[in-house]
Amino acid sequence: MKLKIVEYPDRKLKEKSSKVEKFDAQLHDLLDSMYEIMMKSNGIGLAAIQVAHAKEALILNIPDEDGEQSKENLMEIINPVITYKTGDTTYQEGCLSVPGFYEDIKRFDEISLNYQDRHGNTKNLVANGLLSIAIQHEVDHLNGILFIDKLSYSRRKKFEKEYKKAQKEKKHS
Repeated sequence: MKLKIVEYPDRKLKEKSSKVEKFDAQLHDLLDSMYEIMMKSNGIGLAAIQVAHAKEALILNIPDEDGEQSKENLMEIINPVITYKTGDTTYQEGCLSVPGFYEDIKRFDEISLNYQDRHGNTKNLVANGLLSIAIQHEVDHLNGILFIDKLSYSRRKKFEKEYKKAQKEKKHS
């Protein structure tokens, strides 16, 4: 499956994803293709909507202490539901759909998550630190929310101006 990352301001990114009902070869192909494009793009997380598939599916591969992303650490999260959130943390986030931009975003420090794996098995997970942040970032995507939507009005205006300028420069290079 040939996938392409959808970039802001594409309206597809605002679409709300729907629950995955079939845990079949088509879903497995999508997850495998998402992994390939995420790794090629140097990402740590990717939601299906970011590759134009409005399904409640996301993948994460958080780097280990050495900065390596081994496939054994890949997490495939289908139909996620955050059941508990506590604490506050701020992290400088980026996004494959908003390339080249990073902003400090406030998130919950620890979350509990119920989800299904690629075979439909039910799982739960307690996450904190970068894993918690990444899950919240990707779950937001499934709800049509980008990290830049969490910026204050003035920071958002500044972002819009910088992004337009960067897009113009990209076209002319």
